[in-house]
Amino acid sequence: MDAVVKNFPVLPADGRPSQKEAEDAVRVLLRWAGDDPQREGLLDTPARVARAYKELFSGYDLDAEDVLGRTFEEVGGYEDMVLVKDIPFFSHCEHHMVPIIGKAHIAYLPDGKVLGLSKLARVVDIYGRRLQTQETMTAQIARSIDDTLRPRGVAVMIEAEHMCMAMRGVQKQGSTTLTTTFTGVFKSEPAEQARFMTMLRGFS
Repeated sequence: MDAVVKNFPVLPADGRPSQKEAEDAVRVLLRWAGDDPQREGLLDTPARVARAYKELFSGYDLDAEDVLGRTFEEVGGYEDMVLVKDIPFFSHCEHHMVPIIGKAHIAYLPDGKVLGLSKLARVVDIYGRRLQTQETMTAQIARSIDDTLRPRGVAVMIEAEHMCMAMRGVQKQGSTTLTTTFTGVFKSEPAEQARFMTMLRGFS
């Protein structure tokens, strides 16, 4: 599907709560859940949770355009598809703040320059380490590559399991959500979409 890409505001560092405020908030949640933050096993939990959240949501402090800024033009005339498959990621649902676990597949058709392959994985991490919907994340990855590299086309597919479906609500474990975004030639030429899918499913 083609998702609408939202430019969510990111709070400046001086607009964020302090470490102490974050830890106090965790203590409130622990009490709300019915436990005692002062018992031995939970004394260090607020600090641990705050540190974990800083890592899990580190994508807010990173800019995909900075990561994608360096490209390589010595490609020997290569113009065919570049596909990186099975990039694992962990994200969090913006509705319930529980994990989304999946893998991303990214392809692009170069137009005179290419990216370092690790850059594609880093872009997945940047957008994954934010509160997300899968649809938005798929479109954000495609847009950032399209805007920075200016290739002839970008194809992104994400397959993921949402813990908000597995752990709560309908509690359906093992169900997978698949989203796609295509730009350029991948969007205008169905044969290129089909070739992307064939290559994706055809090699291991």
